[in-house]
Amino acid sequence: MTEAPQLPRLLAAPGPDLAQHHLRFGPLPDAVGPELISSLERAGLSGRGGAGFPTARKIAAITGPRPVVVGNGAEGEPLSRKDAVLLTRAPHLVLDGLDAAAAAVGADTIYLYVHSAAVPAVTRALDERRAGGFDRNEVTVVEAPDRFVAGEESAVIRRIEGGHALPRDRTVMTAISGVRGRPTLVNNVETLAHIALIARFGPRWFRSLGDHADPGSMLITLSGALNNTDVTEVPTGVLLTSVIERNGGTDPRTVRAILVGGYHGSWIPAKAFAGMALSRSGLAALKASPGAGVIHALGVGECGLARTAEIATYLAEQSARQCGPCRNGLPRLEQLLNDLAYTRVNDSLIKEIRRVVRLVDGRGSCRHPDGTARMIRSALGAFATDIEHHRHRSCEAASVTPA
Repeated sequence: MTEAPQLPRLLAAPGPDLAQHHLRFGPLPDAVGPELISSLERAGLSGRGGAGFPTARKIAAITGPRPVVVGNGAEGEPLSRKDAVLLTRAPHLVLDGLDAAAAAVGADTIYLYVHSAAVPAVTRALDERRAGGFDRNEVTVVEAPDRFVAGEESAVIRRIEGGHALPRDRTVMTAISGVRGRPTLVNNVETLAHIALIARFGPRWFRSLGDHADPGSMLITLSGALNNTDVTEVPTGVLLTSVIERNGGTDPRTVRAILVGGYHGSWIPAKAFAGMALSRSGLAALKASPGAGVIHALGVGECGLARTAEIATYLAEQSARQCGPCRNGLPRLEQLLNDLAYTRVNDSLIKEIRRVVRLVDGRGSCRHPDGTARMIRSALGAFATDIEHHRHRSCEAASVTPA
């Protein structure tokens, strides 16, 4: 067996082509099949697309005839670049994961749904596999439009079926009825790449790194007020201060807050950084989650309320406008957050923001209103002192300097 990499794992190959991929990882074992599900369960792999659902349980739920497997690399989140980097630098690991997942559920129909920027790399990799005789299954590449909601599971299926990449009401689980009514497994491309590694090196190796409750490694995208803004691979459970200092190359004292998980994520103020780990269990006390691995830093000279208003404006514009919370609630929140950032603040304004957040949360056709509500709710807590400054037409960002 080829020597198993520690870190980096997903990005360990020296290049994207098939020969370099096999040189580093070796070929996918021929015997991969339904037993993969128990290996994934022992490994403790959770989804890396945002929701963090246990991967083994998700695959085990596919029990009907003629199942379909979909790799989701739409990456509509503006602050995330991890899927694009993975598909460009290690496309064969993702394709191996698709093959392994298909073997586990007995699927012969496979789709890879990716952003336009990743289509050339994926196409080259598929051509290589055909030329080398490593194409276990036919993979159909579907280009994802550049929209925030295009990667939502029901939007993915709708697009594959030839419709618009917009979410739709789901009365039946995708595992039961997805693409054209067939049971469908949809996994993020990073999750698939981890599946390919576990199929090779086993659950014990996977668990040898990272958080005990949510093991392994994860790709994170660094952005904002950091000296290093790139995609990097870290163990789950790494301390937030370490991510900022070692991976981001930045003194944590110059960071006011971070947005973890992306535009549907949560703001975490600097006072909460100490001892906080980047994992689902580590962030649970703050009602936050690593999500899709986004770490966006807000500098000491930046206004958290203004940044939140900017994000709220984007999320309102990107809604599918197919339900009341999106059509009415999100534009109202956009207006209110801009009032909070740029006009006089009073108790009635704060009360109205909280009221509308409660109205949209949990009532949409998809999770877009829920994610928006979570981000805004976290901002009201993380930037409470900003709110007090804005009451008096001042801003904390203008007065804060590193200790």
